[in-house]
Amino acid sequence: MTTTRPAVPGEYIAVRSILEGALLEVEAGLLRRSSVLVAIEDGRILGALVLRGSEIEAIAVRPKRRGKGVGSGLIREAATRRPRLSAGFDPAVRPFYEALGFEVVSDGGRCRGVRQP
Repeated sequence: MTTTRPAVPGEYIAVRSILEGALLEVEAGLLRRSSVLVAIEDGRILGALVLRGSEIEAIAVRPKRRGKGVGSGLIREAATRRPRLSAGFDPAVRPFYEALGFEVVSDGGRCRGVRQP
């Protein structure tokens, strides 16, 4: 069973690895300045979400676990902490955000989504 909880500093190396594995840039100090949630199963981190204020700075899931609800679980957990969420993302993942209740706008390039309580 997958559980979602706040990451502890000792897990930041694994979190960074998952984010970088999804080709997401992680600026120095971002994890320390943000709320980081992790999805864990059998002691292994499957995915991570970085939240700064109400902005989702990054979300990533290990490739073999994508499409299995790990990312959705991270977003739902973030929504319990911040009822209003926003995120910038590529058009390819627009359906993921829309399925989770985000209102999405696009300027032809990146998309922007907001989820209201």
